[in-house]
Amino acid sequence: MAPLEKNGSENPYIYFTGDIIKDSDSLVPEIIKAENQPFQNDRLKHAISLEYLTNKLYRNCQRLEYSESNGRDFIKLLRKEIKKFKRLQRNWIMTL
Repeated sequence: MAPLEKNGSENPYIYFTGDIIKDSDSLVPEIIKAENQPFQNDRLKHAISLEYLTNKLYRNCQRLEYSESNGRDFIKLLRKEIKKFKRLQRNWIMTL
């Protein structure tokens, strides 16, 4: 993904891809937890957690886009999809 630095150390941006995968993998269980809670306060806690994960995912995409990665075009597409997901998420939270 990224070559080693001139001094032989790793590029620090390489870990953003793992964070993106980890955070995106955490979205579905949070949605399920929010949907299955009987009380509205509990549903909103999970919805807030989901919002936090979505924002974190977006920030990691921004950081990775400015790094020396080969997948910049993919990251731009992913950021667009996250923006669409955020819009859907706002509507979904109103229905909880």
